[in-house]
Amino acid sequence: MTLARKRTLTFFSMILLTSLFITAQQKEPARATFEAEFGALKLLSHTYRVGTVAASTNFDFVNQGGQEILFPFDRYTAFFTLAGDHQVRFLYQPLEIATEVNFPSDVRIDGKYFYGPTKMTYGFPFYRATYQYRFLKSEGSWLAGGGAIQLRNASIRFASLDGSTLAVSQNLGIVPALALSGRANIGEGWFASFDATGLYASSALLNGASFVFEGSILDASARLGFAVSEGKEVFLNARFFGGSAKGVSGYDRGAWSNSVSPETENRIAALSFTLGATVRADSIAD
Repeated sequence: MTLARKRTLTFFSMILLTSLFITAQQKEPARATFEAEFGALKLLSHTYRVGTVAASTNFDFVNQGGQEILFPFDRYTAFFTLAGDHQVRFLYQPLEIATEVNFPSDVRIDGKYFYGPTKMTYGFPFYRATYQYRFLKSEGSWLAGGGAIQLRNASIRFASLDGSTLAVSQNLGIVPALALSGRANIGEGWFASFDATGLYASSALLNGASFVFEGSILDASARLGFAVSEGKEVFLNARFFGGSAKGVSGYDRGAWSNSVSPETENRIAALSFTLGATVRADSIAD
């Protein structure tokens, strides 16, 4: 891990640990809430390249890789509200899309050629810890801001169905981000809310690299919900999430599952529509 990445991780970890220390001194008990949502994912655009622009295919997963249809989507979050205004979230979002396409012409990925029946697996699940403080609030409404640390667990694979050719690129990385969320009651048990987590980085201070590398993430949603009873809610949610990574890595190839070429470009933009439920822990028995 580079010095810049260590500094970035240390900074966001200090925010999280400081908030936990402050709220631990409060007498008001913590409250736990659990949330799950299920629905469909639509890829708006998705391109991927490993290798130089001149010698590699800028592969279009939507038009060439079978990602033009809808895919199942789910997401799980645990919320811990501390001292009324402090909130820590732990999120897990699984994401693996596997498709098979008969390539009518050569596709070059990481120096290897693929032609004919090919299986593609795009795995990009992530784990995220977020701290937010509610700095504006009124009866039933609030606005909160803070920071997040996301653990990216990427695995992208191209495999010829005859077993002759395989290209694998795997990466485990830490991504810092800023977070903002808000909620407003709109009457008779109904509420509207939003949340957004994102960051754009092209400097070593934020992306943790000692070389030029561009990266971005944006995970933003809007929802309409209804309080079924005290501590129990259902909601409809529309979410955009996307990101980009582009540059030439200065790291040595540390594992055989890393791409051979140091130059990559990956861009994705997607929409999800889900139905979900939120349950506060102390209301489960009610």
